[in-house]
Amino acid sequence: MRYEIKGGSFPVVICQLQDGESMITEKGSMVWMSPNMAMETQGGGLGKMFSKAFSGESMFHNVYTAQGDGMIAFGSSFPGKILAVEVGSGRELILQKSAFLASQPTVELSIAFNKKLGVGFFGGEGFIMQRLSGYGMAFVEIDGDLVEYDLAPGQQLVVDTGNVAGFESTVTMDIRQVPGLKNKLMGGEGLFNTYLTGPGKIWLQTMPIISMAAALSGLLPKGN
Repeated sequence: MRYEIKGGSFPVVICQLQDGESMITEKGSMVWMSPNMAMETQGGGLGKMFSKAFSGESMFHNVYTAQGDGMIAFGSSFPGKILAVEVGSGRELILQKSAFLASQPTVELSIAFNKKLGVGFFGGEGFIMQRLSGYGMAFVEIDGDLVEYDLAPGQQLVVDTGNVAGFESTVTMDIRQVPGLKNKLMGGEGLFNTYLTGPGKIWLQTMPIISMAAALSGLLPKGN
């Protein structure tokens, strides 16, 4: 499989497949394809379907298989970027809910719970996330622009939770209260921050869809 990412604010990833190669998407993100791509909708067992629904994904996925050399393109659903990541042995990825766009069928998508209590109650997107395991190429949606950091062992970065797009599974995530009552009530930054601790790579997004929705809601006329 060869791929190319094109576009600006609404990018697409165009995948060139050889005969018999397949791609999987969870949420109907196919935007165009050659006519020799065969589609099959699959579930994957009741337990797996339930975990997908709980993590914000569709309970079903679409498998597109090339009948001869073919082409298929997947598009983002929100202004931003498409990140290409390679999953492999020793390199599992944890993503924000609904970030998965498409992948080769050898990549396994599952639910990822953060076991720390603070993250569970206050982490928002940090509580229920997506895990990519197995091996192969996967494509991830990023809201806004993408910023990457490679954290050394023990190195930390404090991030607003919604700006966490994903990280390698070697990175640990925790939620801590903003210190000081005045800061909590008048700072305008919320009550909690996300702490990411290395080692491992992290991916941050500059405009989470939830922040965009909040900004737009403040501009909409209020009903009587």
